[in-house]
Amino acid sequence: MPLRTRARAAVTAALLTVLVLSGCSVLGGPDGSSQTKKTGTGASRTPDADIPYDVTGLLRPGKKYYGAALDGAPNSMAPVDAYTTMTGKQPNLLEYYAAWGDGFDASGVRRAWKEGALTLMSWEPFDTGLADIAAGRSDPYIEKYAKAVRTLNLPVVIDFADEFNGYWEKWGTKHVTPEQFVAAWRHIHDIFLDAGASNVIWAWSPNIVNPVKSVRLKPYYPGDAYVDWVGLVGYWTLGQDNAFSSVFGPTVDEIRTFTKKPMMLIETAAMAGERRRADIRNLFAGVEADDDILGFIWFNQKKRADWRLEASPLALKEFRRLAADDRFGFDVRKP
Repeated sequence: MPLRTRARAAVTAALLTVLVLSGCSVLGGPDGSSQTKKTGTGASRTPDADIPYDVTGLLRPGKKYYGAALDGAPNSMAPVDAYTTMTGKQPNLLEYYAAWGDGFDASGVRRAWKEGALTLMSWEPFDTGLADIAAGRSDPYIEKYAKAVRTLNLPVVIDFADEFNGYWEKWGTKHVTPEQFVAAWRHIHDIFLDAGASNVIWAWSPNIVNPVKSVRLKPYYPGDAYVDWVGLVGYWTLGQDNAFSSVFGPTVDEIRTFTKKPMMLIETAAMAGERRRADIRNLFAGVEADDDILGFIWFNQKKRADWRLEASPLALKEFRRLAADDRFGFDVRKP
């Protein structure tokens, strides 16, 4: 049993023992809120707040995640409502971006959860070196963040310093060694575990290797005890073959030489143009065909290119048709 799993099981078992001995209920409300239990003296308790949310059912659900990265969400659910109307299905995984130093958006996570969606935070250390993080210089910040995540006690995915194998990021190959990356990742993870925040799903997310073939991924891998999902960042661009195996295959093959963790297309989209409909078909078919790929998050924003589905009406129509497949999307509160 991996170290992380043993630690989570031990913490949960100990807390369950305490609660059973005190006669507490361990059931929570369907929206993640606590159910109160009246004691003999008439006082109310919120017993489930003492037990870390068990994310096991979300790690490998029976259906595929149908995700989106939408400007303004989950701080506001209005973009989600608009995307749902546009595509015919509500996304159940919402990605948002947070700079190192930002506070935890507990309200946004809670807001998404009430609508049946899990949140994924891409945590970006723009102005802090990973060596400094590993050395403990950000510990007060990390400890405060971990405590806030544990206090909310809803599941959240954390994707720290993604695209680390790219030269274009401040935490990428021009600035950070694999050893520094691994040390920072493990240090953050351990602080969360010490805080009891086992309600986190940890996503380790390289860019697809196609543009950086000389960078090996294994030296950057923190180890199975520190990772729950492998996230892949990859886009369909006009300068490459658009087969799913061409876009993601080389990266999947390399990663499978050192871990069997489930994968998520943590950020993807297709460049606007005549080929976009075919790219979208390849996306849905590729994800559906691989049991180890949990789903995808469509980056529906205009950044360096217009990745928004609404920019291509015919491609949007195809996306909407494929999204209607019942294999994509589910209420994350009932995995």
